[in-house]
Amino acid sequence: MTAALFSYEWGMIHKRITLVETEVGDFPSFKSELQTAFAVAVVDEYGQLPDGPIPSDADLDAAMGAPDAVVLRIQFDHRPIGGAVLSINEETKHNSLGLFFLCPEKHGRGLGYLAWEAIERRYPETLVWHTHTPYFEKRNIHFYVNKCGFKIVEFFNDRHLDPHGPNSSEFPGADEGFRFEKIMKG
Repeated sequence: MTAALFSYEWGMIHKRITLVETEVGDFPSFKSELQTAFAVAVVDEYGQLPDGPIPSDADLDAAMGAPDAVVLRIQFDHRPIGGAVLSINEETKHNSLGLFFLCPEKHGRGLGYLAWEAIERRYPETLVWHTHTPYFEKRNIHFYVNKCGFKIVEFFNDRHLDPHGPNSSEFPGADEGFRFEKIMKG
């Protein structure tokens, strides 16, 4: 395949990714899909889920209902394949990617990266993006650092607790994680 053909095909795939704001009535199915996607990583690492879904319904309700929250469906060819919960601060332009997922059967196809690029294009005035992930989620760490250009700026552990994060009683490994930043302009 020639470089021009590959570039054309990649560009066509890129255009097939869209972001759609999620309506409140769709929140229950969005939450269920997100919890299913997150469960895969926890089960892979720990063999089972703790009692209840991860993240909990209460945590998702709080994140999705926050005043600065934007809940987006990630679509490929107009079919939902994942989602994101963002916090958009119009004043400071320091925005956060709180939750990000693709349906497990869509992993490893480059669609997550295309979705992240679409989010960046949607918020071009962002100065800094922030996000986080648990320590055990090496796939996420690779994605944020090596694919999306984030930098690790903080490591949370038993000697340096995340003041806003879950603890290990909520789910295994939650007390160790990374905080990332991506400086866009400045």
